[in-house]
Amino acid sequence: MTRLKLSDIADEKPVRLTIELPARLHRELLAYAAAVNGGDAAGAPTVERLIPPMLERFITSDRAFAKAKRGQAG
Repeated sequence: MTRLKLSDIADEKPVRLTIELPARLHRELLAYAAAVNGGDAAGAPTVERLIPPMLERFITSDRAFAKAKRGQAG
């Protein structure tokens, strides 16, 4: 089985945002949700539940952002 970058989706109190996604990206997110669920779309996490951990993972892995953030702290 393919190792996905996203595996655990935390359940925290959300902040509501409204965004528009291109249809192509939405289809890819649905496919990713099914992959997270072992290939089964039934019972897969919703796109709304996928996006926050994906963004968090992206931000924590961005070295340039981490460096800039450290520079602002001092």
